[in-house]
Amino acid sequence: MKKILLTVAACLLGFTTKAQEVSPQEEGFQFTTIKENPITSVKNQNRSSTCWSFSGIALLESELLRKGKGDFDLSEMFIVHNTMRDRANLYVRLHGDGSFSPGGSFYDVIATMADQGLVPQEAMEGIKYGESAHNHNEVDAVAGAYVNAIAKGNYKKLSPIWKDGLTAIYDTYLGECPENFTYNGKEYTPKSFADELDLKADDYISLTSYTHHPFYDKFILEIQDNWRGGYSYNLPIDELMEVMDNAVDKGYTIAWGSDVSEAGFTRNGIAVMPDLARTDLSGSDMARWTGMTPADKSKEATSKPGPELLATQEMRQAAFDNWETTDDHGMLIYGTAKDQEGNEYFLVKNSWGTDNKYNGIWYASKPFVRYKTMNIVLHKDALPKHIAKKLGLK
Repeated sequence: MKKILLTVAACLLGFTTKAQEVSPQEEGFQFTTIKENPITSVKNQNRSSTCWSFSGIALLESELLRKGKGDFDLSEMFIVHNTMRDRANLYVRLHGDGSFSPGGSFYDVIATMADQGLVPQEAMEGIKYGESAHNHNEVDAVAGAYVNAIAKGNYKKLSPIWKDGLTAIYDTYLGECPENFTYNGKEYTPKSFADELDLKADDYISLTSYTHHPFYDKFILEIQDNWRGGYSYNLPIDELMEVMDNAVDKGYTIAWGSDVSEAGFTRNGIAVMPDLARTDLSGSDMARWTGMTPADKSKEATSKPGPELLATQEMRQAAFDNWETTDDHGMLIYGTAKDQEGNEYFLVKNSWGTDNKYNGIWYASKPFVRYKTMNIVLHKDALPKHIAKKLGLK
């Protein structure tokens, strides 16, 4: 059964996370929250390339809040364990002519939910190597070497137990995927637990916006970590932004796949697309500005609101084709805000812990999102009716 979803590789608050309001006296960005949908606590993927699992799980947890099911903490590593075994199986089947890496896509989360189920965090924490936070440097190296030894070994015949060896690696580092567990006094399997949560895989769709395929049709987005071949519906960028605005306004959250390698995506909670050619130099010395490196210019341009680059459809396509927009990171969009100049932003839950200015939340300007979004995944009911009709979903 082919689901219509995908993307993203890399890549402890309360019941809901509140975006921080900045006082009018503080210099730099001053934000006012406009709309904020419920989310669960900010998690930390730490030293693991599992943003795709954290953001995909964050979407499911927020969906449970939206549906009135309660506050759940679901296991990201259950998804990772199952996904990496599935990915290795395909990689070996193709004799190593493919991609085996710790990155993944939103589709991996939805596909695993549909095929294997879900488990709560308490049933599978996923850290068995003596540390308090995720660190996949070693397991990625060990699993990668093992899988490549099998896939590229030029054997005439594979043994029937090579998959058991790989499973043992992930069992050792992440823990075994539970076949049964007790949660709130009730016995479950991963499948029965997912069934009780009543999240239906076919309710979630992926959207993107590129011109090398027809609009209002679906295609397999050409990125390495879309190894399952998940489909995305293709919309003009104006309509993709309309979908995102409508979704947040109607109470939905959005799994967001984006390029975060731009200098405008800071590590302190700001993501903007500064137009350096139009940056206001008031208070700055022109000679000093022109003598700056591009990195220094970007740092100064991201210290306060300023002119931003409004990407066209053609600019988006060129950046994708030229590898300027890359498959970097998955996050969760859950609200909107404005700065002191009236510029609009999306509130973004990241998975890099809470050690930043906004306690793990990012403010991503709409120009940044417009230019650097690779794809989004959301509930199909979040689409405006006229766009859903164009996609044949109504």
